[in-house]
Amino acid sequence: MSKEDVFVGAIDQGTSSSRFIIYDKSARPITSHQVEFTQFYPQAGWVEHDPMEILESVKVCVAKAVDKATADGFNVDKGLKAIGITNQRETTLVWSKSTGAPLHNAIVWMDVRTTSICRRLEKELSGGKGHFVDSCGLPISTYFSATKLLWLMENVDAVKEGIKKKDALFGTVDTWLIWNLTGGKDGGLHVTDVSNASRTMLMNLKTLDWDPATLKTLGIPGEILPKIVSNAEVIGNVATGWPIKGVQISGCLGDQHAAMLGQVCRKGEAKSTYGTGAFILLNTGDKVIKSNHGLLSTIAYKLGSKAQTNYALEGSVAIAGAAVQWLRDNLGIISSASDIEAMASQVENTGGVYFVPAFNGLFAPWWRDDARGIVIGITRYTTKAHIARAVLESMCFQVKDVVDSMQKDYGNDKKDGVLRVDGGATINNLLMQTQADLSAMPVIRPSDIETTARGAAFAAGLAAGIWKEDFIFDTAEQMKKATTFRPIMTEEVRKKKVECWNKAVNRSFDLADLSFEL
Repeated sequence: MSKEDVFVGAIDQGTSSSRFIIYDKSARPITSHQVEFTQFYPQAGWVEHDPMEILESVKVCVAKAVDKATADGFNVDKGLKAIGITNQRETTLVWSKSTGAPLHNAIVWMDVRTTSICRRLEKELSGGKGHFVDSCGLPISTYFSATKLLWLMENVDAVKEGIKKKDALFGTVDTWLIWNLTGGKDGGLHVTDVSNASRTMLMNLKTLDWDPATLKTLGIPGEILPKIVSNAEVIGNVATGWPIKGVQISGCLGDQHAAMLGQVCRKGEAKSTYGTGAFILLNTGDKVIKSNHGLLSTIAYKLGSKAQTNYALEGSVAIAGAAVQWLRDNLGIISSASDIEAMASQVENTGGVYFVPAFNGLFAPWWRDDARGIVIGITRYTTKAHIARAVLESMCFQVKDVVDSMQKDYGNDKKDGVLRVDGGATINNLLMQTQADLSAMPVIRPSDIETTARGAAFAAGLAAGIWKEDFIFDTAEQMKKATTFRPIMTEEVRKKKVECWNKAVNRSFDLADLSFEL
């Protein structure tokens, strides 16, 4: 391949790190750079990020990746034709239009400070927790951006003043990045995409626009909200001050929707992404399916302003890889996240230990913000290897719970299905085999597990005319070098373990009052 070719970049801004990956015309990654950033925990259950640190991490990643590609002989200065953006969803920012300065730290998706606001809305509104479901597909929850925005509007003087002076802009991380990439206070574009907008609780799933009735009910002024676009269309060009000045931004998707595209999930196909949390999405085609089993209705992707909208059922698991980080950083049981497979493999099972990682409550299908993390079944026989294995199993049990709910809502036969997987944790073979065993279905891991960035690149390249949908959805090509993990656990053992897991989950409920505030 000539090193003077066409390239597409992807900014992947996640919960704990930012990355920039550059792909060649065959959608193969040629280089990347990754930077971790600070997690702030001001109080129990609160999680924040510094928006300026996020922005700086992205700038560093872009510059370093371009330098690496250039050093390797790739002419990215001329060849980089488009970039896509994918991001941690629901994380909420408000900043000054005139200065570009954040008016508060970003409130991260897993933050639960808005519990009292949620309880208040549930009491005040008809339909309680499900008041907005018909419009946006989402229950009232601490998870979504709208309640975080309400907290900022009610508790932060700078935000109140900014809104009063019409100087405040609201956005999720994609909006913050696009605004800064396209000029910031000097003409930056205030834009989001349908997938990120669908996670705010403010967008109508059918009109794909902000829902006037919802805004009125919550008292949110429409002028602070960004314009909503599709996932694959030219948004604007990168401004001066970036090493990729002039390159068009032509793709934008929330991380889980990008992974859906990166995994080329068509109607009836599901994927699970393992990162800080775990997120399972099932493409339901052009129909919005309302869940009766604790799932969310959301967007899968919309590949162009005039393209058909693909919808999805989603189950979100708040704590997956974050539990491994907790073992490393809080308990010191492992020295690096990659050590957990070797440690867990020292034992054949968990020795009866079950770990429920309800650090900030439980998301789908339980939706219990009063749950707290527990470890049960400990005996004198228990070692740190048993606990490490129980942590891995907890990730798989939670994904299984969501997949089972999807089967009930959508009606697809799990016996004939597969689960596509991606994300950093999937390099762990023990985790993948455990997932296949507990879910009783084959698990397929692609050769390129970074499908989130890949999906963002696909969207950008599609809008820029570099790739066509036939190329993106070439399943045979996608399956090359994929690894399949098939279930080997007996039904008897699986049934017993699931029973014990369900008991453990139920014992985690109603423990919030036993936290730090006592």
